[in-house]
Amino acid sequence: MQLDQLKQVSDVEWRIAPFGKMRVPAVIYADQALITEMDDKVFEQITNVATLPGIVQAAYAMPDAHWGYGFPIGGVAAFDADAGGVVSAGGVGFDISCGVRTLHTGLKAEDVAPLKQRLADRLFTHIPAGVGSTGKLRLDAGGMDAMLRGGARWAVEHGYGSEADLDRIEEHGCMAGAEPGQVSEHAKRRQRDEIGTLGSGNHYLELQEIVEIHDTKAADRFRLRQGEVVVSIHCGSRGLGHQIGTEFLRQMVIAAPGYGIDLPDRELACAPIHSPVGQAYLGAMRAAVNCALANRQVITHLTRKVFADLLPGTHLSLIYDVSHNTCKEEWHTVDGQTRRLYVHRKGATRAFGPGHPSLPGELRDIGQPVLIGGSMGTASYILVGTEEGGTRAFSSACHGAGRSMSRHQATRQWHGRALVDELASQGILIRSPSLRGVAEEAPGAYKDVSAVVEAADRAGLARKVAKLKPLVCIKG
Repeated sequence: MQLDQLKQVSDVEWRIAPFGKMRVPAVIYADQALITEMDDKVFEQITNVATLPGIVQAAYAMPDAHWGYGFPIGGVAAFDADAGGVVSAGGVGFDISCGVRTLHTGLKAEDVAPLKQRLADRLFTHIPAGVGSTGKLRLDAGGMDAMLRGGARWAVEHGYGSEADLDRIEEHGCMAGAEPGQVSEHAKRRQRDEIGTLGSGNHYLELQEIVEIHDTKAADRFRLRQGEVVVSIHCGSRGLGHQIGTEFLRQMVIAAPGYGIDLPDRELACAPIHSPVGQAYLGAMRAAVNCALANRQVITHLTRKVFADLLPGTHLSLIYDVSHNTCKEEWHTVDGQTRRLYVHRKGATRAFGPGHPSLPGELRDIGQPVLIGGSMGTASYILVGTEEGGTRAFSSACHGAGRSMSRHQATRQWHGRALVDELASQGILIRSPSLRGVAEEAPGAYKDVSAVVEAADRAGLARKVAKLKPLVCIKG
């Protein structure tokens, strides 16, 4: 990225003053190395986002930001519906409510070590992964609509988990305002037998060892202990979310001129929040959020069954579940006034600080767990939301490492079989239906996740709590 186009505010904050049709500034959080390596497309896309109607305060890019569709991945923007604000399908992304949940096992790494091979094989057998993967749960029309309304709550009601899980899920497991009627039949058909599946791309299920504790107070509250093993699940709304994104982007491109919206890029297609198209999208998107929450809940149930069979008496309790491709209606203070805003987070994680009313009681005084996924074979992190973060990027943080090269470039540089063998030599077992998919997700195709997390911490977006090292990775 050309640094002469940016004003450095601090060692981890860069500001772009409004120019052209920008309504607000753009802010990028990154250290010197990350900003230097960041592709120029991030500058172009985040400044384009700053031109959209009703945008509030600034358009933000997280330390893991890279080129995306319309919004950069790692982009955050909030819009005021009462000031002509818009909702953008490109500002949410195609994998609606893709997110991470992390579970305690209470087991030490040495307890798991003798069973690593069997756990890897059994998890790979019981949790479908890969392009077009399907599960044993098949929904009819009524069941589909009930799942889209109920999310993880629907899953718990059908025996996939317990009420205790719901308190530890964003939106308490069910996003209000979902409208299954706004979801096309084609989208529903794509999802009919995909509940309980990981999908492909960067999605995974990992067994991870807690190798470092950075904040003992938050770690104690999250029940994180060095040397113990957790399970993390990273996936989203599968084919249904992708179809919703595709269909509504097309509708918004057609509708935008009629609302007097001059798009700097067709990929930023949007519609006023109060418009029929805007409201229809929000109803469908919320249904997709519930789909993703239900999906991760069913996968949790399947994971618990595998552990119960191989390690009887093990109890996998939920630490937290948070999404990173959403548009949420939230209250934020801007220029001393509390306003209802529609916060788009695309490849960015909600990171509420201490005292936020949406957090479960036992976490409210410490802040929200922020789950940062690694790239196959590299570390993941658990952070905690900060009070300071509430004034920066609308309580948002990074979501992972962020790609540094395309999947096509990755397959030219790495081979799946060699990667599997190399990671096995490091004690990391990979199970995947696609060696090409493994090559596409090579650790070297991503930025340094530790550098990304360090920048987020120093910027005050979220605070480091624990570092996790992969032991087993079930990869889509």
